[in-house]
Amino acid sequence: MPPRASAKSRAKRAAKRPGRTRLDKDTTSPRNPERPFYDPEAALSFFRSAGKPQTIARGTTIFAENSRGTPLLLMPNRIYLLLQGEVGVVAKDESIATIGAGEIFGEMASLGQMPRSASAVARTDCRVIGLDETQFHAALGKDPGFALMLLSVMASRLRDTLARLGAPAIGWREAAALDRQLLADLAQVIGPAARFRYEAGKIIMREGQRGVALYAVLEGRVAIRIGDSVVEKAGPGGVFGEMSLVDRTPRLATAVAETDCALLAISRHMFLHLVKRSPKFGAAILRAVGERAAYTASRGHSSGAKAA
Repeated sequence: MPPRASAKSRAKRAAKRPGRTRLDKDTTSPRNPERPFYDPEAALSFFRSAGKPQTIARGTTIFAENSRGTPLLLMPNRIYLLLQGEVGVVAKDESIATIGAGEIFGEMASLGQMPRSASAVARTDCRVIGLDETQFHAALGKDPGFALMLLSVMASRLRDTLARLGAPAIGWREAAALDRQLLADLAQVIGPAARFRYEAGKIIMREGQRGVALYAVLEGRVAIRIGDSVVEKAGPGGVFGEMSLVDRTPRLATAVAETDCALLAISRHMFLHLVKRSPKFGAAILRAVGERAAYTASRGHSSGAKAA
């Protein structure tokens, strides 16, 4: 009988298998070769730095749709790496994804601090490593650059979601905001040359354009539109425009100054430097993308749209 493959080698092989996952729910898949770079070995190293493998029996619900983490009751949201086995993802009683060894899942709700957009059920006996918020931040402190890889697959999945569901049909959300101290630190590090003022009604960035910077709002408010729909508004501390810096694809949305505003523009070079060197900045951007992805999926499906 041949020797059993290691978790690392299984994770590596899993990344090469053909895609079978619909990515508009709480999963991140490395399988699609068109997707940004994803290294299962780096993911395994990251998760092992702060968590321990655990066995989950076949048929166990790992997390349930619409559930929220409750850290005070020792039931926090967790982000998972599947080491062995197979996990099914189900939304509204529909099977919408299959997770295999080497894949990360559950990050949308965990990082975005949102309710789960789907349930995850072990289809076989599984081995996973799950990280709660404290463990994830501990791992990020050791390897800040992992945030960039996770951001790339999250951004790609969000684009897939919008392609399938379109912009949320109902309402808009408030953009995730950087805390005041982080915003002040960024403004000091980047300097006054990166501060720009826009009068109310002025277009800051346009859908379809190449992205050269992300923006943090210092004063005023900005409305983010996809097509004719306002999907997000950003006040002081709010960030927008980061996705095109991560995956080097055209802007998904148009940003218009809702009031006179002052913005801090962060170039791609500076953005990459900050993500790789500052766990706090990386975590803040992950949260912003996670919240945006969770909101888009939940509003799109609540309005009756379904992924293809």
